[in-house]
Amino acid sequence: MKVVITTSELRPLLAKKSSPKTRVLVPTMGSLHEGHLALIHRARKIARAEGVVILSLFVNPTQFDQADDLRHYPRALEQDLALCKKHGVDIVFAPESGDIYHSDHSVTVTESSLSQRLCGASRPGHFDGVCTVVLKLFNLTQPDVAIFGKKDYQQLVIIRRMVRDLNIPICIEGVETVREKNGLALSSRNQRLSEQQHSDAQRIRSALLAAQTAHQQGEKSAQSLLNTIRKIIESSELDVEIDYLELLDQDNLKPIETLSSPSIIATAVFYGPVRLIDNIELD
Repeated sequence: MKVVITTSELRPLLAKKSSPKTRVLVPTMGSLHEGHLALIHRARKIARAEGVVILSLFVNPTQFDQADDLRHYPRALEQDLALCKKHGVDIVFAPESGDIYHSDHSVTVTESSLSQRLCGASRPGHFDGVCTVVLKLFNLTQPDVAIFGKKDYQQLVIIRRMVRDLNIPICIEGVETVREKNGLALSSRNQRLSEQQHSDAQRIRSALLAAQTAHQQGEKSAQSLLNTIRKIIESSELDVEIDYLELLDQDNLKPIETLSSPSIIATAVFYGPVRLIDNIELD
């Protein structure tokens, strides 16, 4: 496994590309867990033994809307590198911020439709930062395929739109959310939960499953399904606040009042200062 920390080291390493070999990128912000490993395994399967799997470890400052969140974001470089080596990553790209962004950088990629709701609405500028850094990583690594998790569903849809609209020759693969035994979606932020919060946070998944069951039993009213979820989450005795809770079309992320097409329920919930996101698809 090759570890690269600067763009100048990366360029010659990837300059010559043998066309039969598939190159797959797994963009991450580090502090790897089983969810990230699922992305790596999918990348390895696509690349096959002869292909190249590249994983980026970069806590992107431009996608954080709160300095405190950036400051407390978990970092575990040595552990991450050990996991990458164990699970078949060929190249780890772990740059410093100054090597990705010039001190006077002034160009940003902006998505103006899909990013207006959910995390985009509650975290101004977040997806500008996401799109900008992902496009940079695409340009630097020139992959055939890039792997993203479905837990960040809005991010996945926006990246697919960016690839489509900017004619980027990359296939975007989405991987199902990996969960803890209690159903809580794996996240680097779970480390910041207290034991009591961690146990209680399983109610997010339970609430989403309750809405899915109601839908399977014939409920088509978005408001009714969202009320089911809200009631379960807000019954917590802890300091819990719903940041957003919406039922949207899976493709264009527009709100749906009566279900008649594939949709998704997405939510973000605060446990104290820790923000957790999750979703469930309704087909």
